Amino acid sequence: MTTFNDFGLHADINRALAAKDYTVPTPIQTQAIPPLMKGRDLCGIAQTGTGKTAGFSLPSIHHLLTYPHRPTPRGCRMLVLAPTRELAAQIAQSCRDYGRFTKLSVSTVFGGVPINKQIRDLAQGVDILVATPGRLLDLIDQRALRLDDVEIFVLDEADQMMDMGFIHSLRRIAKLLPSRRQNLFFSATMPKEIAHLAEQFLNDPVTVSVTPQATTVEKIRQFATFVEQKEKQALLHSIVASEDIDRALIFTRTKHGADRVVRHLAGAKIKAMAIHGNKSQSQRTHALQAFRSGEIKLLVATDIAARGIDVSGVSHVINFEIPNVPEQYVHRIGRTARAGAEGKAISFIAPDERPYMRDIERVTRSKSEPMPLPENFNEMVRNLPKPVQPPRDTGSQGRNPQRQREDAMRGRGPGKPGGDRGPRRDGAAGEGAEGQRKRRFRPRNKSVGAHKGAVKRVG
Repeated sequence: MTTFNDFGLHADINRALAAKDYTVPTPIQTQAIPPLMKGRDLCGIAQTGTGKTAGFSLPSIHHLLTYPHRPTPRGCRMLVLAPTRELAAQIAQSCRDYGRFTKLSVSTVFGGVPINKQIRDLAQGVDILVATPGRLLDLIDQRALRLDDVEIFVLDEADQMMDMGFIHSLRRIAKLLPSRRQNLFFSATMPKEIAHLAEQFLNDPVTVSVTPQATTVEKIRQFATFVEQKEKQALLHSIVASEDIDRALIFTRTKHGADRVVRHLAGAKIKAMAIHGNKSQSQRTHALQAFRSGEIKLLVATDIAARGIDVSGVSHVINFEIPNVPEQYVHRIGRTARAGAEGKAISFIAPDERPYMRDIERVTRSKSEPMPLPENFNEMVRNLPKPVQPPRDTGSQGRNPQRQREDAMRGRGPGKPGGDRGPRRDGAAGEGAEGQRKRRFRPRNKSVGAHKGAVKRVG
């Protein structure tokens, strides 16, 4: 049996692993660490929850300790790109844990929080930088960060990067990296466009794969219930009341749908929180902390925001709405049955979602067990408590305070260039102002049109 001591990792790393009681590596760690210790590029096909973060961070930290030198001002020695804020924060914390007995510095940069503190943190340079692409480019454009001294480059969740429209940002970042570097590329799936992207970053890579594409975890029991869309909320209340739930992740396809589910649960005195791109960073962090601590048992999430959520003890995944991409279903239900535990996935399938479920079953080569509706379900639908109404927000159109402040500073509003309808950046759809390039707006010349009939022109 292979243990972490067999890899020849730096003594301070082994000390940190012992402190966390880690002794036996996962399959991807067993395959990835040896070639990475030799400096090889690597292409890893692995889903979230397989231990890939330790698979790339342990040998990388070993390299930084074996060849010690101070990072250059405004530079970094190791750069990790992640698609979402939550995943970036999670990777950074893992690096801090594994390097706890070293003097290596770790910083995280992503949108949704003030940029000035991040600029100050990078001024003296850092050993390990974990970033989302949008905020990384913001810092580069402000000359607060340089990438010409990067020794190790990690691209995590590449397929999600593509789904979120980061391809142009990735290509621009690639041009700023030094030619001599070690590259690590991870993706849960490897369609042709992802393989083409990997070719642009990797040089004679070692390929490791620990989970066949689009397979499901064996210890997850999958159930499906056919129900009308308008009746799903009543079914959710029934399951929450009848199932022995430790923690449950509830997935919706849209941000507004997630909020609507939470308001209905609140109307039934069931405590839950939502996490999605329209939430401020402080709200998202608070919701995750409450979920991890057990303050709440139900967390309602969209696919993008949930990417990278690694919370132990998730007993149930509930697909309130079925994803239209089979691979996304695999990502969702993979949040349960971790570390050898068992889990349950329950899908609510409306009539128009049946084709999605057929695609999922064909790709995953598995079939969900039927779950009948409760005997008194019609009565439950009739007596469904009314949702708690959100507080009125005149003039804000329901946008969160963080985005309102940012838009006010940039002179933007809904529907304006760079506002809510801008391209997606930093891990959430429609976050607009958080990661946009700063644009220059010319002040209006008061001499033009200052009075009715004015004809003066300014060249």
